[in-house]
Amino acid sequence: MILLLEPYPKELEQEDDQPRRNMASTGEIICEGITKVYSGGKTALSSVSFSIPAHGIFAVIGRNGAGKTTLARVLSTLLEPSSGKASIDGLDVMADANRLRERVAVVPQEGKTVSWMTPVQTVSTYLMWRGVDYKGSMRMAREAVAKVGLGPQADRLNRTLSGGMKRKVLVSMVLASDAEFIFLDEPSTGLDPISRQELWRLLLELGKDRFLLLTTHYLEEAEHVADRIGILDEGELVALGSMEQLRGRLRHDYSLEIPEGTVLKVRDGETVALGNGRVKVLTTRNEALDLSQRLIEGKVQFSVNPVTLDDIFTYTVGAMDAEVAETREAEEE
Repeated sequence: MILLLEPYPKELEQEDDQPRRNMASTGEIICEGITKVYSGGKTALSSVSFSIPAHGIFAVIGRNGAGKTTLARVLSTLLEPSSGKASIDGLDVMADANRLRERVAVVPQEGKTVSWMTPVQTVSTYLMWRGVDYKGSMRMAREAVAKVGLGPQADRLNRTLSGGMKRKVLVSMVLASDAEFIFLDEPSTGLDPISRQELWRLLLELGKDRFLLLTTHYLEEAEHVADRIGILDEGELVALGSMEQLRGRLRHDYSLEIPEGTVLKVRDGETVALGNGRVKVLTTRNEALDLSQRLIEGKVQFSVNPVTLDDIFTYTVGAMDAEVAETREAEEE
């Protein structure tokens, strides 16, 4: 079966007499003990609890299998949790699913375009499913397709597009919608570095008046666009906050990356093995300067930088999966 964005039919509007709003509420996204255990016994989420404002960009990061997609599907009303409760702007994601779906748009990780449609037709059809008239849907579709950089390909069949372009078509669908709450499951997968940065600009613009939940394994992406970042590890939420709040988890300001086996006495810092023949040293500014001088004198190849989200992630849950790192390198070649 070809999977598009989950369409929320116009008929749902008749079930609720609440007026639709054009901008995200200043309410909250609340999870209370959300747990999801799949039929095979795999625990994808384990008692996840948090409360964040229902506006801006919330990035969820973690290793492969950490529970990112499961959390996104639960909050977007597409998956029932095994236990616990979740609500968006006061509406329960299960009990009030139909009402929420009028206000939600989703790009699933496994989303695909229809091969015999064009980007404009794809977006226009989705908008008509959401209740927009044909003329308005075509105008909005062309605008959205152009915004994601597919203007020249707007009327080409989707089957002639590259994988990255097809991903852009899916993103353009939610850009064109009036959804207040948008869920993007690894939207930049398959995009080249330039296209990824173009997507970041679009996300930042959207995040000004809507809520976006973004799952990603690109840590620089989360650091660049997110107002808040949640770190999942084996189904547990191990950290949540802004970049400044997450930096506050570390007592160190700088990180050095050195070859494994390098003899280096570290007084004030901590070392973390990255598992790729490299070691990361998290330390203070003064010791970073001292260590750098000693490494230069010893003619050791190293890098030194202010603490990034990559350092916070490494410190919190360990190095990224080798599989993720290899995938990232392959995509950027």
